[in-house]
Amino acid sequence: MNHTTFESFSASANAAGFDEVLERRWEAGKVLDTHPHPFDARARLVQGEMWLTVGASTRHLCAGDSFEVAREVPHAERYGADGATYWVARRNAG
Repeated sequence: MNHTTFESFSASANAAGFDEVLERRWEAGKVLDTHPHPFDARARLVQGEMWLTVGASTRHLCAGDSFEVAREVPHAERYGADGATYWVARRNAG
């Protein structure tokens, strides 16, 4: 998934059946403890860095990296010293 604009990311996500696409910005050092979401998520980090933990596995993600988290899968997020911005496509239940 190599998208250079929000518009191309959004168009690809919509074509893949995602029904909501948005940009999320997180402040420096933000930590989100383990939680699930009621939607499938596909995202591309466009600024900063983050650590995504699913189960016992933690990934360090930098600008240009992509990730997916399935609906109801518990995960934790931690954002870097400069915060982070990512584009996320959501496939909501129903």
